[in-house]
Amino acid sequence: MVTQIPIILASNSPRRKELLERVGYTFTVMPSDCDEATDIRFPKDMVMELAGRKAENVYKKVCTDRAGTEAETQPFIVIGSDTVVALNGRILGKPVDYDDAYNTLNSLSGQTHNVYTGVSIMYYDGEKCRTKTFYENTEVTFYPMTHEEIVGYLATGDPFDKAGSYGIQTQGGLFVKGIKGSYDNVVGLPLSRLYHELNEMLYGQ
Repeated sequence: MVTQIPIILASNSPRRKELLERVGYTFTVMPSDCDEATDIRFPKDMVMELAGRKAENVYKKVCTDRAGTEAETQPFIVIGSDTVVALNGRILGKPVDYDDAYNTLNSLSGQTHNVYTGVSIMYYDGEKCRTKTFYENTEVTFYPMTHEEIVGYLATGDPFDKAGSYGIQTQGGLFVKGIKGSYDNVVGLPLSRLYHELNEMLYGQ
């Protein structure tokens, strides 16, 4: 079941917002402003660490805002998330400029890479907080891309705010030959896993 407990999404990602809306979750958005600098180089560890930081940052804000009010003991849920693309274990973040985006797409051309999304759920039941952090990994294989295709895709502006310099749900999906794992995970939030993890936390099922 989709919970009616208030959910706060600790992200301003329009893609994560769209995913939650698509399956009927009611939530508010409160972006995290935590420090995302890290020395972690293993993708799965990085995304879980950053997802946890984001969730905790927003959780503390909510607790501070509620202190001394009637809402202080009302249950709520915070969801933090972070996504990275990795090619042969090397993390590919959001591009810093045009050349970086071009080089990233060129490196992905004809190759199989991994998309890791970390999710951290913090559930306050009115008395105490419980936390669950996990990650999902999806393998994505690209068709070979020509120089003209890469330049044409860059001209749309779509790659510049996305990890790995592409969006599978937009024109970047034209270059995807196949995936192994969750499609939603590549978009930015593994919905099925999130749904089951939430239900286990809330209802033990």
